[in-house]
Amino acid sequence: MGFTMVALCWKLPICLLFYQVVSGRVRREGHYVAAVYEHESILSPTPAALVERRSALELMGRNLDIYEQQVLAAARQGAQIIVFPEDGIHGFNFTRSSIYPYLDFIPHSHSGRWNPCREPYLFNDTEVVQRLSCMALKNKIFLVANLGTKQPCERSDPQCPSDGRYQFNTNVAFAADGTLLATYRKHNLYFEYAFDTPPEPDYAFFDTPFAGKFGMFTCFDILFFEPAVNLIRQYNLKQIVYPTAWMNQLPLLSAVEFQQAFATAFNVNILAANIHHPTLGMTGSGIYTPVKSFIYHNMESYGGKLIVAEIPVITADYKTNLENNERLRENLHDSCRTSTSTSLDDEVCFKEQEETPGRVSEKGKGQSPPSFYAEMMYDNFTFVPVWGEEGELQVCANTLCCYLNYRRAVSTDELYALGVFDGLHTVHGTYYVQACALVKCGGLSFSTCGQEVTDATALIDFQLWGNMSTPYIFPLLLTSGITLDFADHMGWKNNHYFLSKNRTSSGLLTAALYGRWYEKD
Repeated sequence: MGFTMVALCWKLPICLLFYQVVSGRVRREGHYVAAVYEHESILSPTPAALVERRSALELMGRNLDIYEQQVLAAARQGAQIIVFPEDGIHGFNFTRSSIYPYLDFIPHSHSGRWNPCREPYLFNDTEVVQRLSCMALKNKIFLVANLGTKQPCERSDPQCPSDGRYQFNTNVAFAADGTLLATYRKHNLYFEYAFDTPPEPDYAFFDTPFAGKFGMFTCFDILFFEPAVNLIRQYNLKQIVYPTAWMNQLPLLSAVEFQQAFATAFNVNILAANIHHPTLGMTGSGIYTPVKSFIYHNMESYGGKLIVAEIPVITADYKTNLENNERLRENLHDSCRTSTSTSLDDEVCFKEQEETPGRVSEKGKGQSPPSFYAEMMYDNFTFVPVWGEEGELQVCANTLCCYLNYRRAVSTDELYALGVFDGLHTVHGTYYVQACALVKCGGLSFSTCGQEVTDATALIDFQLWGNMSTPYIFPLLLTSGITLDFADHMGWKNNHYFLSKNRTSSGLLTAALYGRWYEKD
């Protein structure tokens, strides 16, 4: 049971403004306790086979049993909200027909308030939603989960599928009393042939008493303007819940790497829950602020992982301009230094700001090493090798030029390269990318640059910048063992976006400016 500290400080009522004790945890004013669960789903061995609803419910019930245990564990640690991953309840690799028995019916969230736990009789085929609602109610916790849903449609609807129903990849958010607050139907599907794209993008958010409004989108949505970016901008949202089933792709799109970059770029808190299936390259969850992360990335072991952390509420009056997030960093810096991790080692903070980097000097331009081409992330990057203990480099493609000042703190025989890409990415999705990337190569030959690498020993001081044509730039800084580091300084100067770091916390894997030019998709 939660209680305010009246008995301890009744003569000092001001103390009530700063602390509340919940389940043994002292929570600071302006903070909330969040939980995400990386779930190793129990999967159907034959997802393409047609089964009865009863069999589908039995499989999903085994996953929901695990959810129930984790909701209880999170609530006991004082969590006020918990997020579960995409596909966690039913799994994946279904056909349109074979997933049908796994789908719940959910009315559109704007059709009125409904508490599935207290009103299970209102609609048929709502067993999964009922259980989730009851978990929230029983534990007095806000709960976000992902499931498959169905919705009949009229033949007069020109977008109605031939079988007369829509099938959606859906997030649901419940209040602490079990009320269904919001639904979100995934817009950017990733080879999900069992599901339909909704006729219009959903802009889904819900209100909480502890942190205001939370926006909601799913997995692949994070790479696109609609609805993720538009949702944040249109409603000035500062807290995001993010169920995902993300397959890591190094060196630029590992889950924790991009989740942190998104939080930094948009000045938002992100509660990201991923599926845990290392054999499929799926891991990487976290609770992120723009200056601090509590993360889990584990490709070695099996089983789920609960992350619980206290983070500051980011309020809507913080600057939303992507071109400058220094004000937010200053406001959160004390919190970053004093907050402690709850069962997680991966706790990192921004270091004190250092001087803003300048442009590459003219003297170094005539001595650039030879450029070469190599494939990275299925795109043809132009690279230059990063040789020697220190130097200045530049490399250009189309309208984008990338610049690097660097100094190796410790000499190693590892090969690094500075790469540039300015073009339309067309494999596993179509979207326009502008990227400047300093990466460790897989070996000592140029052909290994762009390969997936997980370990490095080189500590490098660097200043990386580029004349980006888009304001939507995601700063990536990944270190050995797939751990996160944070820039000392970043932002715009003289129409260039820069990222600087003195001495990474461990060997550098990737330092990149990943720009998304949405208008050119």
